Amino acid sequence: MPIDRKRYPPDWKQISKRIRFDRAGGRCEVKGCGAVHGEPYPITGKIVRLQTAHLNRLPEETTDENLMAMCARCHFAYDRADNIWKMKYGKLAKLLPQLPFGGNENSPLPGGNEL
Repeated sequence: MPIDRKRYPPDWKQISKRIRFDRAGGRCEVKGCGAVHGEPYPITGKIVRLQTAHLNRLPEETTDENLMAMCARCHFAYDRADNIWKMKYGKLAKLLPQLPFGGNENSPLPGGNEL
């Protein structure tokens, strides 16, 4: 889904870098993943690019507890249910400050599942 850069703080790049590399040591923080930034992903062979996910999906909230370093595969899986909802309801989704559910029940991510 497109990123609304206006919702991120001016120092987002520095915050994201600190979470991905200082705190996470360049590894995906999702339990059982551990993909390493810049190395081939074990399943696909594609180069891992770490991202910083907002666990509550609100880009304005940048506390360490709300942020997690994730590889693109884990981040996509974490946001899957929200992205489907946004695609289905389009403009209505933009009116809501936060979507009402967490991760997918088939995912090893929040929303009733362990990280």
